[in-house]
Amino acid sequence: MSIFNEEKIDCHCHIFDPVRFPYRADTMYRPALQEIGTAAQLMRVMDAYGVRHALLVGPTSGYRTDNRCLLDALETCEGRFRGIAVVDNAIGRSELAALQRAHVVGVAFNPAMEGVDLVLEAGALFASLADLGMIAQIQVCGEQMVALEPWLAQQEVQLVIDHGGRPDIEAGIQQPAFQALLRLADSGRASVKLSGWQKYSRRPHPYEDAWPYAHALIRAFGPQRCVWGSDWPFLRAPERLDYGPLLTLFEQIVPDAAVRRQIQWETPRRLFGFAAQ
Repeated sequence: MSIFNEEKIDCHCHIFDPVRFPYRADTMYRPALQEIGTAAQLMRVMDAYGVRHALLVGPTSGYRTDNRCLLDALETCEGRFRGIAVVDNAIGRSELAALQRAHVVGVAFNPAMEGVDLVLEAGALFASLADLGMIAQIQVCGEQMVALEPWLAQQEVQLVIDHGGRPDIEAGIQQPAFQALLRLADSGRASVKLSGWQKYSRRPHPYEDAWPYAHALIRAFGPQRCVWGSDWPFLRAPERLDYGPLLTLFEQIVPDAAVRRQIQWETPRRLFGFAAQ
């Protein structure tokens, strides 16, 4: 069976619709032209490649804590999407609960862009997320996981680490930050996204220098704690990216169809609440 005919959930997409939902005036980056992707455009892509559901991640660029575009997509396309919002650390529990009722399943933290203190100062927010059964999704880069691992290991919330932890490719599998990420697997509360190869690979597609890291993550976390994401619509991509080649790339990285099904369907259905549909 072709990967295009397999049941799939895309666990990392962004929605940008600046005509209907203008960007914040203070945004650090304003996605434009081919970087813009509306919910309607995403669904056409999903339909073309047999993707049943998608996890929409509120972007730091453009919107940050303005979740109106995300919430509109969740309401308009009810059942197709789940959401990860960006919020201020001081958000109240009742506000989080309201987001949860709107099919937001977690909150995104982006120390890769905003520094590790964003997470280290979010103890109360992490506690609220744990209490509500929501997820803390974290994007790190470089050595940041070294600083965050001891703190994260003490939290009770379910963790999802973005883009394979964005390791320093040239530092090797044994680099301290990547080893810290692998240790989080022992908690049983952490999952990882196999996505964003272009963000840390030093080579063009098919990013073969990133494959050993993907295989190490699958071994450590198991397919039951790994999910796949496209990163559509490919914000700040260093080269042209297309959805189809990313799917066939994942088929090369994970040639076992049963393992792919676990990563691309069974695990995200359970983790992000699609299983009830």
